[in-house]
Amino acid sequence: MSETAIQAVLWDFGGVILSSPFEAFNRYEQTNDLPTDFIRSVNTANPDDNAWAKLERNDVTPGEFDSLFATESEALGHRVPGRDVLSLLSGEVRSDMVTALDRVITAGYTTACLTNNVVSDDTATQARPDVAAVMAKFDHVVESSKVGVRKPEPRFYEIACELVGASADRCVFLDDLGINLKPARAMGMKTIKVGAAEQAISELEQILGISLS
Repeated sequence: MSETAIQAVLWDFGGVILSSPFEAFNRYEQTNDLPTDFIRSVNTANPDDNAWAKLERNDVTPGEFDSLFATESEALGHRVPGRDVLSLLSGEVRSDMVTALDRVITAGYTTACLTNNVVSDDTATQARPDVAAVMAKFDHVVESSKVGVRKPEPRFYEIACELVGASADRCVFLDDLGINLKPARAMGMKTIKVGAAEQAISELEQILGISLS
């Protein structure tokens, strides 16, 4: 292991291990004559208590989310059924990020996946064996729908630290959203905002002092 004090590497899933759902959102918007990034704007309005936040905390069912999101989006100018948004969430596995994850594991770091997700049955995982295979690599998985809190709520990160057995200043966290990185950084974590996989891997290599490709 490198000379740094890092003990654990924490990974977001969608937008980090998987390609970003924002690309699918933009395709939907273009097809349905919606303003670019409209879906994201609905998700960022009242971000702690909107339909999306409630779904990720498992406060509402997918059926309830369908109507709540439609109402919220309509109030912002365009009615979008929540079920349409949920259908856009699956991304493609980034093989280079999986290789980096494998190298981190081989180097002896504890790993955890920190994901805001929604309750579903096992059919989604069964339909995506590639996703299931990656999820099985992590030492721990923290899911918002199971722990009842979500990023960027501080308790979510506290749970992650408890699971990996490391203080925040001994952790690196990768996420594609700055709003999720801010509280982690305030707690003392080193953070990496993920855009292109190559950029994120390079930054993680610099922090850990090992090759990840």
